[in-house]
Amino acid sequence: MEKTIDIISVGEVLIDFIGHEVNAPISKTKNYHRFLGGSPTNVAINAAKLGLKSVLVATCGKDGLGDFIFRKLEKNRVITSNIVKTEAFPTSVIFVSKSTETPEFIAYRQADCQIETSQISEELLQSAKIFHTTCFALSQNPARATIVESAKKAKELGLITSIDINFSEKIWPNREEAKSVLKDYLSTNPIVKLSDDDCYRLFNETKENQFIFDYFHELGAATICLTKGKNGVILSDKKLGIFNYKALPIDTIVDTTGAGDAFWTGFLYAQLSQSNLDDTIAIAQKLAVLKLQNLGGLPEEMDILDYLNSN
Repeated sequence: MEKTIDIISVGEVLIDFIGHEVNAPISKTKNYHRFLGGSPTNVAINAAKLGLKSVLVATCGKDGLGDFIFRKLEKNRVITSNIVKTEAFPTSVIFVSKSTETPEFIAYRQADCQIETSQISEELLQSAKIFHTTCFALSQNPARATIVESAKKAKELGLITSIDINFSEKIWPNREEAKSVLKDYLSTNPIVKLSDDDCYRLFNETKENQFIFDYFHELGAATICLTKGKNGVILSDKKLGIFNYKALPIDTIVDTTGAGDAFWTGFLYAQLSQSNLDDTIAIAQKLAVLKLQNLGGLPEEMDILDYLNSN
């Protein structure tokens, strides 16, 4: 079957209310701006801005915020035919502090985890190249069961599987359950993105880089990309070894929310283009820097590909 879809991104679609005051905790933030959010949603939008065909599989409420979600996605040319509007649950929302470091957040989850198997057909999987999801999306059923089952089918059909292990104990208090579900998903031999903060939250303590790489490789991950903020990126590949990359310089950080999603979209884009590892990380880092300099998502009135191709 012809591969007409580049990325299927499955998981949370929600509204981020991002605070106005920089580096103020939520308890002291007075005003918020509304943005379309959710890590898989960000990846789907970023991919479309890079000219890729991206499908978002998600569920929102049949409400005003759900209407806003569809309007924004369609404006950004994301394929929305696999998103369900449910009357049973309102659209999920998250309040986020504006931060130059890891932001604080409070999640009010409703519709986002109501993803059913009927939303991911075998025909859709056969038409795609990459199947991507997040730890957040795996934290609750029915989305969890749907995503794991679909990822295994995707692997059988020859898709690359991918996951952002954006673990948070606020979203998934049971760490041992999270590790068990991740083990199931990682059996599909995915490419993995995670950060130092994610690792600290998942293991409830600081772990050495080698422990992290060994842990996830043993569970089945082929390639692991560990992002370390201002300390750069370390990539571990089962076949090629370990590679260290310095962070790109940046003068001003406006908003960190979604920077990891921008990085990972660039990584997946480069992999689809069959770029080597050095070029892949360079593209991923440039996209993350662009996001860090903008509030909300990547800038809309800009040719992102021109930016990536510039020196």
